[in-house]
Amino acid sequence: MNNLNPIYTEKTECQDCYKCVRECPVKAIKIQYGAAAVMPELCVLCGHCVDVCPSNAKKIRDDTPKARKLIESGKKVYVSLAPSFISEFPEWKPSQLIAALKELGFHGVSETALGAQQVSAHAAHQLSLQSGKVVLSSACPVVVDYITRFIPEFTSSITNLLSPMLAHCKMLRKRYGPKIGIVFIGPCIAKKREADSHPHLIDCVLTFSELRTWLENERINPETEGCEKVQKFVPTKAEEGALYPVEGGMAATLKANCTVHDSCFMSFSGLHNLKKALEGLKNVQIKGNIFIEALACEGGCINGPKTLHRCETALKRFSVVNYSSYPQKKIPRRPNIPITEYIADTPVTQKTFSEKEIVDALRQVGKYNESDELNCGGCGYDSCRDFAKALLSEKAERSMCVTYMRKLAHNKANGLLRNMPSGVVIVDENLKIIECNRNFARLFGNDVEMIFEQNPGIQGASLRKIVPFYEQFRHVLHVNQDLINRDFHVKNRVFHGSIFTIEPYHVVGGVFADITAPSIQKEQIIHRAQDVIQKNLKMVQQIAYLLGENASDSEAVLNSIIESFSDSSSDKHNGV
Repeated sequence: MNNLNPIYTEKTECQDCYKCVRECPVKAIKIQYGAAAVMPELCVLCGHCVDVCPSNAKKIRDDTPKARKLIESGKKVYVSLAPSFISEFPEWKPSQLIAALKELGFHGVSETALGAQQVSAHAAHQLSLQSGKVVLSSACPVVVDYITRFIPEFTSSITNLLSPMLAHCKMLRKRYGPKIGIVFIGPCIAKKREADSHPHLIDCVLTFSELRTWLENERINPETEGCEKVQKFVPTKAEEGALYPVEGGMAATLKANCTVHDSCFMSFSGLHNLKKALEGLKNVQIKGNIFIEALACEGGCINGPKTLHRCETALKRFSVVNYSSYPQKKIPRRPNIPITEYIADTPVTQKTFSEKEIVDALRQVGKYNESDELNCGGCGYDSCRDFAKALLSEKAERSMCVTYMRKLAHNKANGLLRNMPSGVVIVDENLKIIECNRNFARLFGNDVEMIFEQNPGIQGASLRKIVPFYEQFRHVLHVNQDLINRDFHVKNRVFHGSIFTIEPYHVVGGVFADITAPSIQKEQIIHRAQDVIQKNLKMVQQIAYLLGENASDSEAVLNSIIESFSDSSSDKHNGV
């Protein structure tokens, strides 16, 4: 487990699919020995890799033990509850959730939205003191990390304010004393790193999924809690700050009745959308200000990486808006607690490579000209040249290139087929030859061998025109029942071999040896032929697998075939 970065990979569960590489917006995944590893210096903790990993190999650091220990220490521990709780737990009333959290041992529960209201108050005040500026919200830690690392030219545009979570922690410590414990609970993974860097304000962060697991383990059902007395948020219920988890929510707290026609306030969610939105804004001359509410998760925090369902956006948005309320006094509020913080850029150093280095790297994966660059994206990178740069940066391995591994598998498999002592053929459901070796062509006469010379492998040829006993292949295809160690008579010759299933009802293979000889030698020849064929059967099935699959582990499979082949090759020298 990686104790430094909140996201890590369980290597034993990683399936080499490279989906995390493909989906990561900042390419913060490094492939080492076939397994994906998160690079903390690049990762912005958007959680997208966790969301898309098909084998659940991407894990989140569990801080539940830390929260338990904090409660057991005897401190009064308060929960800072993210405003998206209302859409995450629609089955529970707020009072029931508060009661359940107190049952876990928390002293009180407060809404993070109270801190959001102070962030809006400070942001509105800053906007009133300046003009002609592009201003970016600092509420989302993923966005702050993304801009300071990958678009550092906009770092100075970020408001120098604490996030709503940290602002709320400052409010709680001011009201209840500096020695209290504070645990934030919400949908965001990035909050864990934010807590790590501000230990004087917050003790630890739990995700909504961690809370659900904790409640289940303690057998606490919020639906049965809070019946005896009404449970309330402390020190008071939030108002307009409850809008923060939806796209446009912060803008609505800065200016009452703000609409999409108000050019001063804009909202963008999703890192890709934000990057496109910022294009052309660096040196633009404007009247007034442009305030951009920037959120990493599309739709807002209601679709955070650790929400139960990353969908139903409209329904979630409705529940948040319906829960929030505007105060009777004027919006925006007046700031009443200092929450400024210096935000410095920490730009990621991107290595540059010469054209020659890139070309040399491409050649390592069998790409010698532009037509070889398929840009299929199978490796997780947008183009073959991007993959070449990743190779040079030691973030990728050659085996990630699907086309390269497929060609490698084909070349090695064909090499093994060519040198096998038996005649081998692989056919499809239409009895068309997929692959065969020279020894197979030689078994059926000079004409077939001449065809093999012109078309190695005789791919696409009809088995009916070559093998008199082709009906036996059809039988195996239709009934999915192998014919093992049989004699096949062709005029005055006898072929001993096996016909077996490779892919049920679609692909079969055959391995044969000519045992035509004087009867005194026939029994001995059959025995040796059976021995060779048995050794070849598994080999041919694995070769067929290599010919038909984009296997990233083909090297390991091929090595096992080569070991098998080294045993059977000795039989070839013995005359079988």
